[in-house]
Amino acid sequence: MEKKFVDDEELTPMPLVKVDRFGFVKPEVKSADVIGKSRSAFENDREERRIRKWRKMIGVGGSDWKHYVKRKPHVVRRRIRKGVPDCLRGLVWQLISGSRDLLLMNPGVYEQLVLYETSASELDIIRDISRTFPSHIFFQQRHGPGQRSLYNVLKAYSVYDRDVGYVQGMGFLAGLLLLYMCEEDAFWLIVALLKGAVHAPMEGLYLGVQIVFKVGLALLKYCHDDLLKLPFEKLIHALRNFPEDVMNPDTLLPLAYSIKVSKRLEELNQDYQKRNGKLAESHVN
Repeated sequence: MEKKFVDDEELTPMPLVKVDRFGFVKPEVKSADVIGKSRSAFENDREERRIRKWRKMIGVGGSDWKHYVKRKPHVVRRRIRKGVPDCLRGLVWQLISGSRDLLLMNPGVYEQLVLYETSASELDIIRDISRTFPSHIFFQQRHGPGQRSLYNVLKAYSVYDRDVGYVQGMGFLAGLLLLYMCEEDAFWLIVALLKGAVHAPMEGLYLGVQIVFKVGLALLKYCHDDLLKLPFEKLIHALRNFPEDVMNPDTLLPLAYSIKVSKRLEELNQDYQKRNGKLAESHVN
């Protein structure tokens, strides 16, 4: 597919750097070794078992997914919470979100949006491209394949949904998806997430979804003792820079799921939403 981001040009080879297993550059490089610390044999065996279970559950190319979800939804939910194997995330995310169905129902639409449509947000997108995952080797090279793909996906969505257009920060969502799938797949997954193909639209994330609140509580609970020892001027910095071990999903999510949100808190949330609705209505009238 022809790209509109830049004209063809000779790209400068990327220097050899040390990265973690996800492709992010490690801060202090002391050798030319580009492979992160290897996992233990036990961890590798555990990962292989998980991958076999997932492959059996989704079938070839996702052919068994819908049948398995209907037959054993509790198993699917439990395995998702444990974490989708890295090598299968691209496919599984598309199956969970319903974006694969959107792609199949709209052949040629993405190509049309990228090649033949114009967007009022093109300059804003180009300006923000280099700010998206600057420490990841796929997006570091100016005008490289990562930045071109990111531009194409964001530009296509800004045309597809002109009411939303392009919003600063979308690049991190698109960039993450591009690490696991091609441009067209990433585009339709963004559409599925934001417009709500299967689940609630993604903008609902910012209105009181319980798991978001639970993750926040889990972060505070995990770091509770250390946070209480800090003076106020250092507390703000700490809340923006949680330690790496707590950000590990294998640590954070089980703790988040163990937290029970009381019905009283849910009632307060509903009351808050009603009050906001009445306030907005009074301003309109």
